[in-house]
Amino acid sequence: MSTPPAGTTKKRMFSRNDYLAPLPIPTGRKPSDVLNIIWRKNEVFLDVGNYSIGSVVMMLWPMVMVVLAMSFFTRNLNSDFSQDILIIGSVIVGVPTLFLIQGLFRGVPLPVRFNRQRREVCVPREDGEYWIVPWESVTAAATQQSSVSQAGKATMGLLIIGFENPDPLATDDNKHFSLGFNCGGGTTAMALWECMRSYMEIGPQAVPESRVGVAPYEETQIGSIITDLRKGNLIGVLWGIFCIVFLGTYLAEKVQDWKLSYPPDLPYPDIIEWSKPLPPEQWAKRSPELEEAIAKRKAELAAQAERALQECR
Repeated sequence: MSTPPAGTTKKRMFSRNDYLAPLPIPTGRKPSDVLNIIWRKNEVFLDVGNYSIGSVVMMLWPMVMVVLAMSFFTRNLNSDFSQDILIIGSVIVGVPTLFLIQGLFRGVPLPVRFNRQRREVCVPREDGEYWIVPWESVTAAATQQSSVSQAGKATMGLLIIGFENPDPLATDDNKHFSLGFNCGGGTTAMALWECMRSYMEIGPQAVPESRVGVAPYEETQIGSIITDLRKGNLIGVLWGIFCIVFLGTYLAEKVQDWKLSYPPDLPYPDIIEWSKPLPPEQWAKRSPELEEAIAKRKAELAAQAERALQECR
């Protein structure tokens, strides 16, 4: 699957595509795990997952609040209408809620594993199959789409990471696989991509620690409210209460913690062996093409920084 070179940007009136790989050159952004996709990190590999059941809870919770509010404020005006709102709302919210409950009892999808010592990526597939893909063949793009309505301008975007099946005899429906992360596109998608690129090209110290599972108390919804209260940050306290009551962030946090307290590991015996550390002399090296591309990109970023500094003076 042919893609434009990394560093290429294609703009249209209501869309923008930034191509980030191959080859995985620096984006100039600081790595930021805005979606908590880092499930496991060590000196050998980085596990990246795309599972956010908490966001589903946060989508359903406001709908429940709206239905209950409409029913409550119309009960004295028309009790029959208030009851009808509850019935219709239960049907509208009930169907996705059933899918949510079903998802709670399903296993968490396996993560994609980036092995920096071998410079390869393990991509789990269906029925116990997996691919071992060369790191430098991975594709990545930040896409952004905008729409304009009476409510104003709305922008949505994705980070899309693609992998090619290394098996030349693979069927057409088993040649490509991609991960899509709803991060808004643009610079946010670049910062998310940098979590993987920086890990592979710089090292584990260059990317954030995993935040999945049970977070420290100070970082939980209730803990952050208590911290703001002790600091006298009334706005922070009110915002935290609003998020819990009207956005369902507390329930979303607990559901997400429950499902990812112990992120799934790759169960394949060959991959367990593949994930073991290698002596430094056996580590895979960058290709000459990537070395050249990174050096050129770093020079471009340095020139951009110099121009920005001169403009500020």
